[in-house]
Amino acid sequence: MNKISIIGLGWLGLPLAKNLQEKGYEVIGSTTTGEKVKKLESEGISSVQFSLEPYPKGLGFQKLFEAEILVITIPPRSRTQSGEQYLEELKFLKSMLQNTSVKKLVFVSSTGIYPEKNQAEKYTEESELDPSITGNKTLWKAEQLMSQDKSYELTIVRFGGLMGEERVPGKYFAGKENVEGHSRVNYIHQDDAVGIITWIIEKNLWNETFNGVAPIHPLKREVIEKSAQDTGLAPPKSFQSSAEGENRLISSEKIIQTGYSFTYANPLDFSYNLKK
Repeated sequence: MNKISIIGLGWLGLPLAKNLQEKGYEVIGSTTTGEKVKKLESEGISSVQFSLEPYPKGLGFQKLFEAEILVITIPPRSRTQSGEQYLEELKFLKSMLQNTSVKKLVFVSSTGIYPEKNQAEKYTEESELDPSITGNKTLWKAEQLMSQDKSYELTIVRFGGLMGEERVPGKYFAGKENVEGHSRVNYIHQDDAVGIITWIIEKNLWNETFNGVAPIHPLKREVIEKSAQDTGLAPPKSFQSSAEGENRLISSEKIIQTGYSFTYANPLDFSYNLKK
């Protein structure tokens, strides 16, 4: 089977590594500290220390580029990093891929790339985007950067709001007042985010862009209240009185058409684990 490298063994990358290993793939990934490397090794996950600042730093990270397939799961760190810093990191990373074994690449992006604008029809992978028509110029530039003058086949996955495990929508609004809850959500469960990347690899869905969003879009209020109820959290004290408004919805029809079946098609059914 193909060897797969994952840059970023974090909230998404680690369960992805475990899932791919269970399917028989040889997997190696990166983390930012030696302590995390030791912890991952104790869990049976091969890893190396690697970071971009924007120059590459670490130990033995050349091993990451000995795989045929590379998955990049490092989003912009909006609180601690400018957009230009993130793009510089990607430029260095892309330059490191030249003359390596990497032939196929999955780049994890976000539905934040779509404009923050309500419209009657759902946003699809074919929706027009450019620097003046995007909700996130950094993401748009990042996708363009990874798509141009490349030495690999590239598939981009734009995930919606990542939920599941300890990421509980109700946790962020417990006991709060005047919470906005009248819009509809574009969420995806961790299991399906892992599932979609695995599906792309297994089905050789290269040179594509896919949205990764649960196909059912309940009201944010419904999701907050249901997730709070399921996990024993206090619900918000009150919601804004706004009527249900227009919606900014993202379509997942393209990945469904390839045969992918969502484990959690409805965010009201998401499972959580607050013990972590």
